[in-house]
Amino acid sequence: MLKAFARLATRRPLTVCLAWLVLIVIGFGVGSGVLANMQGHATSVPGSESQRASDLLDRLQPSSDTITAVVSGTPVAGLKHQITQVTNAVRHVPEVTDVTDPYTTPGLVAPDGQAVLIEVTFGPDAHDHNYDRAYDLLHGIKAPSVRVSGGSLLNHELNQRAKNDVGTAELLSLPIVLILMVLVFRGFRAALLPLAMTIGGIAGALLILYGFSRLTEVSAAAMQVTTMLGLGLAVDYALLILTRFREERGEGAEVTEAVRRTVTTAGRTVLFSGLTVAACLAGLLVFPAPALRSIGMAAAAVIVVDMLAAVTLLPALLTRFGGTIPPRVVAADGGFFARIARGCTRRPIAGLLIVGAGLAVLALPVTGMRLADADARSLPHGSESRQMYDALTRHFPAASSSSPVTVILRPGADPALAGRMRALPGIVGAKSSTYADGTSVLALTPSGPSDGPVANRLVRRIRAMRGAQPVLVAGDASHMTDYRAMLADRLPWALAAVLAAMLLLLFAFTGSVLIPIKTIATTLLSLSAALGIVVWIFQDGHLAGLFGTQGVGALNAPMPPVIVAIAFGLAMDYEIFILGRMREIWLSTGDARRAVVDGLSRTGRVVTCAALLLVIVFACFMTGGFAPVLQVGLGLTLAVVIDATVVRMLLVPATMALLGSRAWWAPAPMRRLHARFGVREEAEQVPAAGPRAGARV
Repeated sequence: MLKAFARLATRRPLTVCLAWLVLIVIGFGVGSGVLANMQGHATSVPGSESQRASDLLDRLQPSSDTITAVVSGTPVAGLKHQITQVTNAVRHVPEVTDVTDPYTTPGLVAPDGQAVLIEVTFGPDAHDHNYDRAYDLLHGIKAPSVRVSGGSLLNHELNQRAKNDVGTAELLSLPIVLILMVLVFRGFRAALLPLAMTIGGIAGALLILYGFSRLTEVSAAAMQVTTMLGLGLAVDYALLILTRFREERGEGAEVTEAVRRTVTTAGRTVLFSGLTVAACLAGLLVFPAPALRSIGMAAAAVIVVDMLAAVTLLPALLTRFGGTIPPRVVAADGGFFARIARGCTRRPIAGLLIVGAGLAVLALPVTGMRLADADARSLPHGSESRQMYDALTRHFPAASSSSPVTVILRPGADPALAGRMRALPGIVGAKSSTYADGTSVLALTPSGPSDGPVANRLVRRIRAMRGAQPVLVAGDASHMTDYRAMLADRLPWALAAVLAAMLLLLFAFTGSVLIPIKTIATTLLSLSAALGIVVWIFQDGHLAGLFGTQGVGALNAPMPPVIVAIAFGLAMDYEIFILGRMREIWLSTGDARRAVVDGLSRTGRVVTCAALLLVIVFACFMTGGFAPVLQVGLGLTLAVVIDATVVRMLLVPATMALLGSRAWWAPAPMRRLHARFGVREEAEQVPAAGPRAGARV
């Protein structure tokens, strides 16, 4: 297959480039409409009790949506006439079903008299222009501070933030990546070729996201995460291909021959790397939550686009313009990375103990990780929804603290059960209503936030005391309880599927039994360390101010599985970069130690540069201040930095030195299996009896 790609790129380069140009135009033209199709509750679990309860509530109660305004900054008694006029005008906006009067409704004037709370409820047929009209009227109140948000306005701001952040990140990252590419390849033309592939990857990402948004729910975070990953891996793969091309040219190959060799060697590494990352992301499909599935499906598909661009578009561009790119001659002594590898192979046990202990300490906060859904706190302080939340917290702490735990008592439930539920500890308010079919709905307001221990304990107690009676529990706390249960139930299956896929792919790539096990062990250790730091910062609040956020006691619910899936895939990505070159040297020399030293010396620079470029891409996506993307961006940045430095430069050579020639061992039946089904290049010659006699280890 790779030879076919090489022939296509070298014989029909113009055709390949034109085909990708069409894809880019379509991708940016059609894919820009993805935002309009974003939807879905991030923590909804189809078929769960909380989802069934929410669906039942939608049938019992006419669908409605409420936005909230907080007017503050001056004694509100003097605003009564003005606010009354505005609320009367809002009542006449089409599809507005109710407007609270803060001066006649208890609890809507702050105790200090410096703020009022206004709630506007819309009917099921409200359109954007109805919200816009009410929004404009409320902002017409002449007061130092008027903040309007909630309901559809909050969802709109979350989606708009996603769109703006992606655009800003692309505008920031592409010029920076171009400048670094110029420095790495010492030429502007050489830097433009990876940039062209990167643009193709972005266009493919947008087009795929748009396609998925037409078929299923796609969360706002999916757009940012998928674009971030697609852009980062496009840069990664372009760097690997171009570096190998320059090396082939440095060894005297003509442009066409250098392209063919590059596609059949580095292209093979790219394909396996992409498959491993896609397999890790496919593990998200095990979870039934739409938010996780949408990220998993879209991101895996985007990786396929990057893979295809790396073995078709970039080779075609190299065929046309590769003659202007300066070749690269590898230093005879291997340089800096060879010296590091030699040092690690001399004292492998000491290195393993020191590095392993340090990573284990960094991973400790993971044991206390908690999850919550995204809300206004996820937005940066400058956003209106966040400012309204802060105003609510300051002036109306009871209103901002929690959404109710909603209990649905179907006909046949014990009537006394509602009374016992009202008496549960931690409840500060209760409202009830009864419908024509005999169903009762009890809304219980807990004393703490909906993602706090009081609300979670309340959900558990209600579910325990109902027994077998027809009672359902809805609300944000119920959603999170079911979401956490879903994660606990499906996580072992997802891990098992991903680990099994990694073992198979790494065996097919290396022909070794021990290397896949070693790789997974070191990767899990580095990944746990990265996730531990994310928990320490965003959940516990340490150093959170550096990122323009604050510790809220939990991570955004869908993000830890996403961080794990992507970071695990990226770690495999770098491992395959290094193992691919080590394997080439091992097969040609049978010298295990030389394979480690030369393999790291030839890939250390490209892995470090790729990691640096990925970190820059992730950092650009973190500039928007949207908490879920901040968490993913920092988690992936830390994972890449730890993996590309501590793991690949220290742990990998140390473990490979300890294993020696045994690293490439496999039982005879598995060697035969690999000889038949493993991925090998025609030029490879496997030593008939393993390593030569007396090979250094």
